[in-house]
Amino acid sequence: MSPQFRGGHNLAMKLPKAQFEATVAFYRDVLNMEVTEVPSESLQGAVPQSVSVQFGPITLWLDRVDNYAQAEVWLELFTDDVGTATQHLAQHGTSTQDELEALLAGLQAHWISNPAGIPHVLRHPDS
Repeated sequence: MSPQFRGGHNLAMKLPKAQFEATVAFYRDVLNMEVTEVPSESLQGAVPQSVSVQFGPITLWLDRVDNYAQAEVWLELFTDDVGTATQHLAQHGTSTQDELEALLAGLQAHWISNPAGIPHVLRHPDS
């Protein structure tokens, strides 16, 4: 039986250091969206700086990535069984890429990318 997949509640925009502050200001000051700074200890070294933006029913994460030259969008994908889903994806030519970014401790998850190279965190919704 195939695992179940569905979109998550989070999107991440990985931003070069030079574009981070202006992008945060755009969502906060121009669009008047709720922007919240993430405490650095919560990031566990995944990225140097991050804010969350209430973007309708989802949370948009703006992450500063100092070695990026252009912005990227990363997506969240939920599954009912991470192990089964990982095996299913491998059978269809999609392997895990956990080297993309450190995952938070205790998170039942793996990084994967779609054929166009867009990263997705594949995780159990309760993890």
